[in-house]
Amino acid sequence: MIECWRWFGPDDPVSLRDVRQTGATGIVTALHQIPNGTYWPEEEIALRRQMIEAEGLTWQVCESIPVHEDIKTGAPGWERWAENWAETVRALARENVRTICYNFMPVLDWTRTDLDYELPCGATALRFEFTAYAAFDLFILKRDGAEKDYSQADIGAAEVWLSERSEEEKERLVRNIIAGLPGSEESYTLDTFRDQLAAYKDVGQEQLFQNLANFLEIVVPAAEEAGARLAIHPDDPPRSLFGLPRIVGTQKDLTRIADLNPSPANGFTVCAGSLGVHPDNDLQAIIEAVSDRIHFVHLRATKREADPRSFYEDAHLDGDIDMVAIIRALRRLERNAEISIPMRPDHGHRMLSDLKEDSTPGYPAIGRLRGLAELRGVTRAIDALDRPQ
Repeated sequence: MIECWRWFGPDDPVSLRDVRQTGATGIVTALHQIPNGTYWPEEEIALRRQMIEAEGLTWQVCESIPVHEDIKTGAPGWERWAENWAETVRALARENVRTICYNFMPVLDWTRTDLDYELPCGATALRFEFTAYAAFDLFILKRDGAEKDYSQADIGAAEVWLSERSEEEKERLVRNIIAGLPGSEESYTLDTFRDQLAAYKDVGQEQLFQNLANFLEIVVPAAEEAGARLAIHPDDPPRSLFGLPRIVGTQKDLTRIADLNPSPANGFTVCAGSLGVHPDNDLQAIIEAVSDRIHFVHLRATKREADPRSFYEDAHLDGDIDMVAIIRALRRLERNAEISIPMRPDHGHRMLSDLKEDSTPGYPAIGRLRGLAELRGVTRAIDALDRPQ
């Protein structure tokens, strides 16, 4: 696998020079400063590529070109946003950036309720606490009809949770959920968030899937022509939030998307953390099922809590998945297909000097360095064990 590192551009607290010291050789980034739906000028892409290469690294993956909400809702005129997206794919490919990770999550990208959940060792992790999420949905956002999505026990627990929180803690919860986590490119107030949810009132799961199919009809041929590979990212978490549909959370979802278009350009990002949150997912089976469409890999581990709807980001080799088995399956795939798949250590604990410095939520330096080192060690051990004698 090609060891990569997510970098959020010149303002990222972790510099490209820092990345060189991790041993990673590839960069995963995007032009985050460009508004959603806007075509990325090729000269801007070239400048970013040159900046990366000046530090002895390569731009391996674009993560992400954001998909405009009008595409997801199928609003009138959505096609022009899709054409802009396709043109950006072409421009990236001309600059030799040919793997594009994207997602089709409505309104919110990945979602967490706590960005600094303290672990017993003193490090902090990202966490999704279902009761906190329910408290926000029911009593802060006050979403119309929200109570239908919860049991009476859920509602009671959410009321208790909220009553025990200070105003500062409530405000932090709001920021964590709707102010926009890294890579989401969107930030909302409570009112604008309600407006965005309202735009989906007539968009159910099947309609969202059809809107994805319509989008792929435009962008897959463009990617194929340009020699690029599209890699849709699983939903995070892989379940409905705020009454919004989700369509990329299980093996069945992935194979259904693969069946939309037989082109290898219609592919996947295998995110071990996102898929691993779903208790019914068998990641080794998923890797086998879509093996010819895996273009990018996020390696991280999540740990479900007593209420399995809650989870936190565990150490990369811990949690609810067998990371060693997953890496072995991926290495066998690479050897059989004679390819190298870009991977990155996804997220990481804030630890050691990370705790004293500013960092992008989920993307501290030391925590990810630990993860990369562990994943690298597992990969080399597997290669040694599987090497023909």
